[in-house]
Amino acid sequence: MTIAHKRILLKLSGEVLMGSGGLSIDPDVIARVAAEIADVKHQGYELCVVVGGGNIFRGISGAARGMDRATGDYMGMLATVMNALAVQNALEQIGVETRVQSAIPMSSVCEPFIRRRAERHLEKGRIVIFAAGVGSPFFTTDSGAALRAAEMKCDALFKGTSVDGVYDADPKLVPTAKRYDTVSYGTVLAQDLKVMDASAIALCRDNNIPIVVFNIRQSGNLAAVLRGEGVSTIVQHIKGD
Repeated sequence: MTIAHKRILLKLSGEVLMGSGGLSIDPDVIARVAAEIADVKHQGYELCVVVGGGNIFRGISGAARGMDRATGDYMGMLATVMNALAVQNALEQIGVETRVQSAIPMSSVCEPFIRRRAERHLEKGRIVIFAAGVGSPFFTTDSGAALRAAEMKCDALFKGTSVDGVYDADPKLVPTAKRYDTVSYGTVLAQDLKVMDASAIALCRDNNIPIVVFNIRQSGNLAAVLRGEGVSTIVQHIKGD
């Protein structure tokens, strides 16, 4: 199944930026991802991007080791700003104009998040990279992506991960796991399928924003999925579910 879209939000997990050499941000990997994003931009799509921070720091992991959860989450937000600046740099090195907007004000390195300004950037053909999640602890970057997708009136949220869709079990642990071509928001929530956190799924459901889960590590896959090709899973409303 395909969906009609012009403006999309691309959510990248922080781990996508890691290379095999153990670098938190691998220049070769981020250059390839930037080239794929640029290719989609040149096809006429309006693009917003949200990058996670798990390649650098996860607040919930810090909390599990005794760190104050709010402090850990703020550190994780700062990690997303670092990733956003890295993606911006890679895109601008290949001639793509971008702006980074952070939910936590830090005027020396990026703009504060202002919805109308972000709209204007998109109208001018720029890619807008949103950083620092929602600006508050206890929310994931998935929730931040869903929130920005709703605020920016995006037609779909594309989640680029290291797997090629949504499964009924972890395909890395269960070889017989079933992959869905399409699945409803309700099924994802009821079966606790590991797509995004529940608040992000609910926000997309309430605003009728389809979620497309695909493997960003596969070269050229973002453009292929946008064409309705490639392998992905669409999370959306399904009649009778």
